[in-house]
Amino acid sequence: MAVGRASRRAFIAGLSSVAAGSLVARAQQPAMPVIGILAAEAPEQFASRLNGFFEGLQETGYVNHQNVIAEFRWARNQYHLLALLATELVKRQATVIVALGSAPAALAVKSATSTIPIVFLTAGDPLDLGLVDSMNRPGGNVTGVTNLNVQVAPKRLEIMHEVVPTATHLGLLVNPTSPDLAQATIKVSEVAADELGRQLHILKASTESELDATFAGLAEQKIGGLVIGADSFFLNRSGQLATRALRSAMPAIFQYRPFVEAGGLMSYGGNQAEAYRDTGRYVGRILKGEKPADLPVHQSTRVELIINLNTARAIGLTVPPSLLARADEVIE
Repeated sequence: MAVGRASRRAFIAGLSSVAAGSLVARAQQPAMPVIGILAAEAPEQFASRLNGFFEGLQETGYVNHQNVIAEFRWARNQYHLLALLATELVKRQATVIVALGSAPAALAVKSATSTIPIVFLTAGDPLDLGLVDSMNRPGGNVTGVTNLNVQVAPKRLEIMHEVVPTATHLGLLVNPTSPDLAQATIKVSEVAADELGRQLHILKASTESELDATFAGLAEQKIGGLVIGADSFFLNRSGQLATRALRSAMPAIFQYRPFVEAGGLMSYGGNQAEAYRDTGRYVGRILKGEKPADLPVHQSTRVELIINLNTARAIGLTVPPSLLARADEVIE
């Protein structure tokens, strides 16, 4: 009997020892890495794009809330908050910080830290924006993905010229609160306009009222075609811009397909889902130990031309067959 009691005591002591050891082991496990994500937009405007990011991240073996934690900071289209939000992620000691969708977000993060790895996704040229010193060997703590939307801005102007060849005045809409991106877009577009022999009107808007005023003044300025610049402010208003253009019977071209799906005439730009997947893959590679300085800036090469023929008919426009033949998708 005494032996039995002794055995039970030993068994219970063993369980306690195992439990205590398990607790110690859990306590000693390293915390999951934190991905700090900064975006200029609001979360409800970003859901579909984030799917691509997390798909790319998962391809490298990381799943949110399983072996990594994504922590977000949203500027909700108030660009003046980006610097503060970037600083918050630095103080949070994020393992890597991601600046999604806008040059101002990327620049804010770069200004906030020179040690934490940074991965950006931007429509602009990273060299012109001052994000990296070299596309092939970025150096420092910054690398990322560019979807070439600024670089193909002249092509949008050329496509618009094909659609409205008799229009001598074309408009370019940019966001003045994103000056680096706006100036880069203006620079390359003015060169293209000169080569086409067309007068380019620079239109600026960063609020709803300014957008209203811009579209109300198109006819007075005799603008025959509108090119909308690459900017998250416009991207988040794809539907509104499409509606405004349709109401004004204004031929317009933007960078992404949501504009065309909402009734806009044309889009020409990088594939958005692919760019976000590429960004997720880069974050995963850095979490596995690769350094931003050694990761070349990834340039998305897939560019799509999408045309909405229903909109063309609604505004009394005939799209040249040669352009329709080159389109990746025609909506009818």
